[in-house]
Amino acid sequence: MSLGVFGKFTRAALCVSLGAALAALPAAPAQAAPPKPDLTGLRGVLRTAVGQGAPGAAALLDDGGSVHRLAVGVSDRKTGRALTAGDRFRIGSVTKVFSAVVLLQLVDEHRLSLDAPVNRYLPRLLPDSRITVRHVLSHRSGLYDYSNDMFARSVAGFEAVRAKVFTYRQLLDRSLRRPRTTAPGGAYSYSNTNFVVAGMLIEKLTGRPVGAAYRSRIIGPLKLRDTFYVHPGTAIPGVHTRGYLTPDAPATALVDATRQTVSWAQSAGALISNPRDLTTFLAALQRGRLTSAASLAQMRRWTPAGVHQAYGLGLRRRDLSCGVSVYGHTGAVQGYYTYAFTSSDGRRSLAALSNASNSSRVHNTMLRTLESAFCGTGRRTRTGKDDAHRGAVPPYERPEDMPGSAEAEPGSQPAAATP
Repeated sequence: MSLGVFGKFTRAALCVSLGAALAALPAAPAQAAPPKPDLTGLRGVLRTAVGQGAPGAAALLDDGGSVHRLAVGVSDRKTGRALTAGDRFRIGSVTKVFSAVVLLQLVDEHRLSLDAPVNRYLPRLLPDSRITVRHVLSHRSGLYDYSNDMFARSVAGFEAVRAKVFTYRQLLDRSLRRPRTTAPGGAYSYSNTNFVVAGMLIEKLTGRPVGAAYRSRIIGPLKLRDTFYVHPGTAIPGVHTRGYLTPDAPATALVDATRQTVSWAQSAGALISNPRDLTTFLAALQRGRLTSAASLAQMRRWTPAGVHQAYGLGLRRRDLSCGVSVYGHTGAVQGYYTYAFTSSDGRRSLAALSNASNSSRVHNTMLRTLESAFCGTGRRTRTGKDDAHRGAVPPYERPEDMPGSAEAEPGSQPAAATP
């Protein structure tokens, strides 16, 4: 725990709260030490993604301070500039981890209770006062994901919103016009609406815009020099990769989606960063530098969220074929896919990206960066057979961070739960 942030807490109080939190936790899966990473395999995954239509793909792997940067392809299709693992890009729903951390810090400051109704802090905001802060952060509120309707058609939906500026209330109202997907506290159902509510909570409790909260509580203390919240600005500052949206129609030209407000996402997905900053952030989180140990334990109270994965509070756990679990989030925003995960102790972290979105083939390929980074060359499936493609990643996963996927894997069907 960082005493710079939590110096006002007594050691005894933290021990009591940590003990209570741990008593409530479900049993964690047995955790194996990560084998040596497979850098050759990791580069091969990036090359495959480029062969499937992504202009470029890159990864940064920090293995106990030994940093490996890999990149293939281009960041700009017009100029041909090579993509690098230092380029800035839009991280999509990895933003949700930042939002959750801010709210857990407010819990540590006794300004927020996870099990209190959202309406306690934002009176009459939601139609059901049984929806708690915990339900929102774990995607168990039942609030319909408004982005399902926005992006039923990828390019047309994007062009309709790329320059628009929404208020949080306007986004929430789009959700509330639709029936809820489950009762409060029911099964996991991913919804960007939940993290719109999270953004509203952050702004109400801090009295500041959500971007200011990110800067003062995370970006500044961790010295994340390549991480920005520019909403409603449309440009990515500094050296960055352009992002390309794959149209739904086959054999159609990619759409340059770089300039956009991302106002449809905001606290659910509008941050800009780069691989170095993402690995720094996730490692710091797992090492207890951003929240108390009790709050980190709350983030890691898991709800089943599909094949070989679970969801906590703004944090995703993926269980890999070699018995290693990794913690972080995926991100999908027009033009970019992001994969940012770290080991349980934060000693090995991976941040990977492709500068194309709306392609299930690219997405499913890029998920395999986790196997190469954390399971190495000796990875095996849970049946003991050598088949990383079948054991670690379901046959097809549609990124749920942003609806729409132009290309399905041949002969496969969408999985019930997604990354």
